[in-house]
Amino acid sequence: MTDETGDLFAAARAESARDAPDPSAATAPPLAVRMRPRRLEEVRGQATVLRPGSPLRRLVEGSGGTAGPLSAIIWGPPGTGKTTLAHLVATAAERRFVELSAVTAGVKDVRAVLDQAVRDRDLYGRQTVLFLDEIHRFSKAQQDALLPGVENRVVVLVAATTENPSFSVISPLLSRSVLVTLEPLADADLGDLLDAAVADERGLAGEYALADDARAHLVRLAGGDARRALTSLEAAAGVAQDAVPPSAPPPDGTREPVTVTLAHVEQAVAQAAVRYDRTGDQHYDVASALIKSMRGSDVDAALHWLARMLEAGEDPRFVARRIVISASEDVGMADPTALQTAVAAMHAVAQVGMPEARIILAQAVVHNALAPKSNAAYAGINAAIADVRAGRGGTVPVHLRGSGYAGASRLGHGDGYVYAHDEPDGVAAQQYLPDDLAHADPPTAYYRPTDRGFEERLSARWRWLSERLRGR
Repeated sequence: MTDETGDLFAAARAESARDAPDPSAATAPPLAVRMRPRRLEEVRGQATVLRPGSPLRRLVEGSGGTAGPLSAIIWGPPGTGKTTLAHLVATAAERRFVELSAVTAGVKDVRAVLDQAVRDRDLYGRQTVLFLDEIHRFSKAQQDALLPGVENRVVVLVAATTENPSFSVISPLLSRSVLVTLEPLADADLGDLLDAAVADERGLAGEYALADDARAHLVRLAGGDARRALTSLEAAAGVAQDAVPPSAPPPDGTREPVTVTLAHVEQAVAQAAVRYDRTGDQHYDVASALIKSMRGSDVDAALHWLARMLEAGEDPRFVARRIVISASEDVGMADPTALQTAVAAMHAVAQVGMPEARIILAQAVVHNALAPKSNAAYAGINAAIADVRAGRGGTVPVHLRGSGYAGASRLGHGDGYVYAHDEPDGVAAQQYLPDDLAHADPPTAYYRPTDRGFEERLSARWRWLSERLRGR
């Protein structure tokens, strides 16, 4: 074969390579993996656990002290940086990094890692970091297999879990590790992360531009999860690219960035944007609409506003508190069990969390909306406060004053007090209000029951008590 023929074959191969699809594009790691922080300075959020001098920061920086680095149990929601921090721990002091998942690994895998870690330590002086994801899925016996390696510091264990380690990790392992609690990323941190992913060479490399409303929607959908934010961005960029009509490349070879719009994000994640701003006026408007819909007994509207709040990423604990308030303010004694339901829901939501918390909140909302309504207790306390602020109400009547201390009898405190339980009907006809309110005309009556629901049954007793207490 002549040199000329060889050149022709080389040119043909080069042209074929240019026309063939880029294999790296098909095998490129996901955006969330490409954007994983490589240095401590790139980690967003978690400022508390990464403060200078903290156990986790010292572990990442490789300054474990004279006894060597401690192991760590990292507890936090998905997408808060558990795997990232484990990788950073491994890079310190050029440690060897081994990753296992408790879903697929067993005792045999753990022992193999420990045996190899001993060899690496003895032969090469290199320490091994074992990252064990989802450690809560390990049984007690499987976790026991980790103890020798952790106790003798054969490995630096970095175990990640989304469940409370106090219940899911055995005590001996907990006592030999530092517990690090991660929090969901703040909206500002998620926004910065998206901006970096758009511009960074490891990310979208400036080939895309992210519209403000699309950015806000991605932050809202992420719910503090960095991985979810980046995965949604990557999917939306793909939709935006597919929507660009084919055109000839510009003469200078540069292209305008493709804008990722709100519509692209909605199409990518198959979820419409919720028109709701948790930090703006709509935060209060939608919360107000929920309260007024429950007060107005429109259960469907109440459930709609509840859904709007939850889908916008509103803190379910905030919603639960509003429902508790409504149960007293708007339902009150017309259905006293509404408050019991609301308080139980508030405690359950704090323990369960989303997404299941939506069911608990819905039950409380339905109870409030369908219950008979009375604001008599609410109106009563407001009227009493108005009198106090206006200066009405004198000193405590002498017979009501405390008499359980030395010298009280000399002052006459408690003289004439009638013990209610000594009365045949359990009600003592005596004055309980201060003088000016007890003798007011018309008589002071802060609480006035309605004729709705359970309160209707209270009305007769309320009237009888009013007459009995005043000696009529």
